[in-house]
Amino acid sequence: MDNLRGPGRDEALTDLRATLVRGLGYALASRSDVDEASLEDFAQEAILKILAGLDSFRGESPFTTWAQKIAVREALTELRRRRWRDVSLDSITGSSDTDFIPVTLADPSAGPEQQMMQRTLLETLRRLISEQLTDRQRQAMIAVYLHGMPLEEVARRMGTNRNALYKLLHDARQRLRRQLTREGLSPRDVLEAFGP
Repeated sequence: MDNLRGPGRDEALTDLRATLVRGLGYALASRSDVDEASLEDFAQEAILKILAGLDSFRGESPFTTWAQKIAVREALTELRRRRWRDVSLDSITGSSDTDFIPVTLADPSAGPEQQMMQRTLLETLRRLISEQLTDRQRQAMIAVYLHGMPLEEVARRMGTNRNALYKLLHDARQRLRRQLTREGLSPRDVLEAFGP
């Protein structure tokens, strides 16, 4: 680690890069969307983070273990971004369509009464999302909660930041909770309908 700051820095960086590429190769071996060039890119990005965070290394594990965790986290974050790169928010949120909550969320192995309750709750939730949320709230909720798009990616595409998106989602959840209560449904009712 000290070599990254003093004499021999270039050699230490070369060794660290090779270690990270090798470790990333093992960690991401099952991924078909990762090639050697991607491993090199991930390692380079990780090195920048590692160098910026050298002072935060506490020595509780070997330096290479700490560095490898950073590299894997960076790689997985980038792979998640890539997955959503060519997907528009409109295509996944159904901007003019109200079928954004699939009925298949209802459990087919549940009894007839529970299935009916699940379908009723899903229909109510679909209606409330459509009628009670702003377009931005609806778009954010569908992208994040139903499609699993990363918060950073949703925030970027909506022209906002992560904190503002958190607030937008919080407000949307609160609004839905209040409306469900007005319709005589409690969070417990929802949990019981979809619970074991």
